[in-house]
Amino acid sequence: MPEKPVNVNSQCPYCGVGCGLEILPPAEAGRAVRRDADGTPMWATRGDRNHPSNLGQVCIKGATVGQALARGRLRQPLYRTSLSEEFKPITWDKAFELLVDRIKQILKDKRQHAIAMYGSGQFHTEDYYLAQKLLKGALGTNNFDANSRLCMSSAVAGYSRSLGSDGPPCCYEDLDHCSVAFLIGTNTAECHPVLFQRLIKRKKRHPRNVSIVVVDPRATATSKAADLHLAIAPGTDLALLHGIAHLILRDTGFDSDFIEEATEDFAIYAKLVSEWTPDRVIAICGIQESQLREVARLWGRSKGVLSLWSMGVNQRREGTAVVGGLINLHLLTGQIGKIGAGPFSLTGQPNAMGGREAGGLAHLLPGYRLVDNPSHRAEVEKVWRMKPGSIAAEPGLSAWQQVEAMEANELDLWWVAATNPLVSMPNLERVKAAVRQCPLVVVSEAYTGSETADYAHLLLPAAQWSEKAGVMTNSERRVTLCPAYRPAHGESRADWKIFAELGCRLGFGDQFNYSSAAEVYSEFTTLTKGKVCDVSGLSHELLQEQGPQQWPFPLDSEPSSSSKRLYTNWHFPTASGRARFIAEQPLGLAEPPSEAYPLILTVGRYLGQWHTMTRTGKVERLKAMHPEPLLEIHPDDAERCGVKHGNLAAIRSRRSRVTAKVNITADIRIGSVFLPMHWGFNQDLACEANALMHEQACPISKQPELKATAVVVTQA
Repeated sequence: MPEKPVNVNSQCPYCGVGCGLEILPPAEAGRAVRRDADGTPMWATRGDRNHPSNLGQVCIKGATVGQALARGRLRQPLYRTSLSEEFKPITWDKAFELLVDRIKQILKDKRQHAIAMYGSGQFHTEDYYLAQKLLKGALGTNNFDANSRLCMSSAVAGYSRSLGSDGPPCCYEDLDHCSVAFLIGTNTAECHPVLFQRLIKRKKRHPRNVSIVVVDPRATATSKAADLHLAIAPGTDLALLHGIAHLILRDTGFDSDFIEEATEDFAIYAKLVSEWTPDRVIAICGIQESQLREVARLWGRSKGVLSLWSMGVNQRREGTAVVGGLINLHLLTGQIGKIGAGPFSLTGQPNAMGGREAGGLAHLLPGYRLVDNPSHRAEVEKVWRMKPGSIAAEPGLSAWQQVEAMEANELDLWWVAATNPLVSMPNLERVKAAVRQCPLVVVSEAYTGSETADYAHLLLPAAQWSEKAGVMTNSERRVTLCPAYRPAHGESRADWKIFAELGCRLGFGDQFNYSSAAEVYSEFTTLTKGKVCDVSGLSHELLQEQGPQQWPFPLDSEPSSSSKRLYTNWHFPTASGRARFIAEQPLGLAEPPSEAYPLILTVGRYLGQWHTMTRTGKVERLKAMHPEPLLEIHPDDAERCGVKHGNLAAIRSRRSRVTAKVNITADIRIGSVFLPMHWGFNQDLACEANALMHEQACPISKQPELKATAVVVTQA
């Protein structure tokens, strides 16, 4: 008799919480067996009680992920010479032949920078790593960027500027010990629900032991659980943070020992925040002085302050500055490197952290190295067995710069993998026009019907989570092995295998000759040795046997004994060993309201959907939770705009126009409106919210301000 299938442990492929999942095999013979769309027996999922990150809890997306793994899948490579033609099936050999011929011609013309790839936090670390080796090593261009640029790049830049390195210094256990949870720019209840439930359960058990502060222009499921909700005006976050610091300094709530021993540039910062008086701050932020004083009192007098933030902070023209302003408060009060305290970026995607470790942005190399550092390039070239000088010395094109390059006819090949930028990018009409000009657009995708696939010439079927082995790192730096427990769908291949095969066919057989994902990961870990993100002691084998582990995890580490928190010794990876205060004046919104466009639109997610619905849109239960996109608008604004609850409204910015059904609610601040960002033009109810958004970005992180733009609302 065949062996009975056993349960499999993995990490959820959705948000950056990185919940552990227990994958349950199909029902045994004699019982009803649920099957995928292709007839394959369907595995079910539930929370893994032994995974430290979620302790058995799981949200509705993780609980239903098995229902979408075989629906609407891309089965084989497809090709067309122009966008006006229909796709036709081709073999993998033909697909590789097309890629090799085009790349060799580009390299022959010494135009390697006419190649660019746009990747994803849906990649496993092995996929991310080989993409860097292919683009930055073999092809000599740093034009690899990822959707983390739209998600977490301001956090990366903010951590690096203030603390000397990327990497969240906290862990989820700090939710169990903090005396204040300060949530800013995050609707945690809907976007990171398992973490939020952990905090709420503690609050219910010990209501006086923790205070929850939420800073958000909207009243959300998160703010409704808060002790204090600061509904600030959009774009005034940094002014608020400076105002809090002003009061902490005035009331001597700062930690002079920590400032003296572990920081620098305090005097410059103190001078700046001295200007941000309560009167000035409340006038700009639109809050009460009592609220400002209360939150400053909590920061200055609490034992442990844990701040949590996400897209509402990062997706801003001054995203890096706001991250710096938030970290300043931790440095000011000594709230870092200890239990229940620290600045905690909540990552958007399941392996955005792993991507950063692997060098998955245009200015990075593996192991938190930088492409503009000669010694960093030399170290990587040696491990990659590439000739000295193979890696270009200048940062490559960021996500939006890749769009601009296509506009200028400077890209001959744009490769999109595991993401859907024709929904998630800002100013979508401009993106569409740019992509149409690129001679060869390649899309590696698991599913059919993505909006980006409509603009592709070559579609490559990608094996996804559950069909390929690899690791992912969640927001608390915890690395989990995700095994392959289902067969690959049709002719689909793992992304790392595609990159390795192409590298071999381009003449780099010795450098890309891998027999397994475990072998790829082993090479990657050597490049982290001695770095903040050291995982040199990890392997697929260890993770399989010992379970998920947090980094740093150097060689010879004992499983589950690695440090849960960074900077516990008050020493930081800067030139001086000190953390830096960042003193910057607020800039406000890049596109403030005007007479013609009097409202500020902000966009976000719904609990039951994920990004552009490529996967979650195939689960009926999730579609029923959120059957359509709704425009949230305050009753006063609805009356002024002449729109009625349940009717269609037109929302127009300087770039585009969309329609959505109206939801009149006092949960939204007067002067602001909200739309979900999930619905692209291929959905039954198209509502391209990001088509309305502008592309102006943070000059440091290059992350677009996807959280605010000026609009006018009228009856449709």
